[in-house]
Amino acid sequence: MRRGMRNGMKYAVAAMLAVSMVVTGCAGSSVKDSGTSAAADSTGNSAGDSTGNSGENSAREKAGNGTRDDVVVVMGPTSEPEAGFDPAYGWGAGEHVHEPLIQSTLTVTTAGLKIGYDLATDMEVSQDGLTWTVNIRDDVKFTDGEKLTARDVAFTYNTLRDTSSVNDFTMLESAEAPDDSTVVFHMNRPYSIWPYTMAIVGIVPEHAYGADYGSHPIGSGRYIMKQWDKGQQVIFEANPDYYGTEPKMKKVTILFMEEDAAYAAVMSGQVDLAYTAASYSDQTLPGYELLSFETVDNRGFNLPAVKAGTVSDGKTVVGNNFTSDVQVRRAVNIAIDRDEMIEHVLNGYGSPAYSVCDKMPWYNESAKTEYDPEKAAELLEEAGWKAGSDGIREKDGVRAGFTLMYPASDSVRQALAADTANQLKEVGIDVKIEGVGWDDAYDRAQTEPLMWGWGAHTPMELYNIYHTMKDTGLAEYSPYANDSVDRYMDEALASGNLEDSYELWKKAQWDGTEGVTQDGDIPWIWLVNIDHLYWSGDGLKVAEQKIHPHGHGWSIVNNVDQWSWE
Repeated sequence: MRRGMRNGMKYAVAAMLAVSMVVTGCAGSSVKDSGTSAAADSTGNSAGDSTGNSGENSAREKAGNGTRDDVVVVMGPTSEPEAGFDPAYGWGAGEHVHEPLIQSTLTVTTAGLKIGYDLATDMEVSQDGLTWTVNIRDDVKFTDGEKLTARDVAFTYNTLRDTSSVNDFTMLESAEAPDDSTVVFHMNRPYSIWPYTMAIVGIVPEHAYGADYGSHPIGSGRYIMKQWDKGQQVIFEANPDYYGTEPKMKKVTILFMEEDAAYAAVMSGQVDLAYTAASYSDQTLPGYELLSFETVDNRGFNLPAVKAGTVSDGKTVVGNNFTSDVQVRRAVNIAIDRDEMIEHVLNGYGSPAYSVCDKMPWYNESAKTEYDPEKAAELLEEAGWKAGSDGIREKDGVRAGFTLMYPASDSVRQALAADTANQLKEVGIDVKIEGVGWDDAYDRAQTEPLMWGWGAHTPMELYNIYHTMKDTGLAEYSPYANDSVDRYMDEALASGNLEDSYELWKKAQWDGTEGVTQDGDIPWIWLVNIDHLYWSGDGLKVAEQKIHPHGHGWSIVNNVDQWSWE
């Protein structure tokens, strides 16, 4: 990781030039509306001016006397929504789950990941779980002056049901608006966690929705999108007619930059907050502090739990003769020192991961394990995996080992894979690592483990990973099946009470006899939750953050309206 830091610095000068071109270039021919560059300070002078005195443009000095009410934030290029700011095409969902800034939502998630209200004033669900009735505020207007009514809510959900390319709406039969302040959702099947879906679905106006909505969104949320220069930046301004608490930050500029360019922008004092990686965390930058936020952005790998040659969907042969041994999977789980990984791969910025939902209200504490290589070796011995002349175990002619794949472009997952290989060798398991493209990875993961990234603000993450599919009889992302685990998750979705459903999700993880934790089937090995790191300018007060989900992107600005300068 230190080598990665040096390589990043090697390109810092070139990256600075690129930053200057993006920031100042936006004030030229590419920008027609703003009149100032994206990183202009509060006086209107470009932060990338010809003086070359980056110290005078530091975040500390730009904060001035505390009256500043704008902020410039850097995100990675993958955070830019390719299809625009349209909920039907992933805005607010996918890997960068967040509360849309432009549109209002029916619900929100609280700091403890419980459910609160935005547009909604109350809700109820029928005893059979097939009807949700939600009452909404009557004092909300879209930014074009038209009133937001339940018709807009119903239109939004019916549109997403038919067109969404990211969220799953197969559980929704239809939405209707019997009056202006009531929306009724008719479900195809019970879905107790529906309020979590409502927290990320931005409401669009029926009267102003069309093919170009993503580029020219109209909403009723905290901010108005004033300008989008694709590939460079997007500018938001506070909505003067917002029905909630008036935003403290009146202008929010998001720049999209690669990691090296983001670091260079911080070095030159041109931005106020920028994402960074653990490999940069040992640097000291004048005018900035390093912020670290807790996440459920986890990294782990699947261990195919069925034997090689298992038939899936009537034709595909999947499985692995080594990892299909449950004692092997249990041994692997406790043979890994997660704290060592955090120190050596993440420079200390992370926490051990034991499930896909650590710290969530539905997390089962029984998932936690202790590092115990001696016990791991004992489990392997008991299962008949004996050490050969080279120290690698064997059983019935099968060598104890596997190929651990990782996305070729992801240096952190590569380092985690390498560390995993080194640690497992100590207990006699031979792991070879291989960088692959995603096109191959999904198919090959049915036979060989793959280093994944998961973590979301919804129990559906458990379902997607562990529940079997009807057409194959196996879980989608790893060959695995357990009827009891399926049943608990089905009962959780059918529960008439969201809070009660948490206990059923916990039982799916472990009920004392069966489940997916250490004493159960353990088809996945969870390693670390990666802290999200940001360089923050002196004087910038970033509001308290909820636990971030997977994806180092928009979650940081969920509450940007509450940020301030001191």
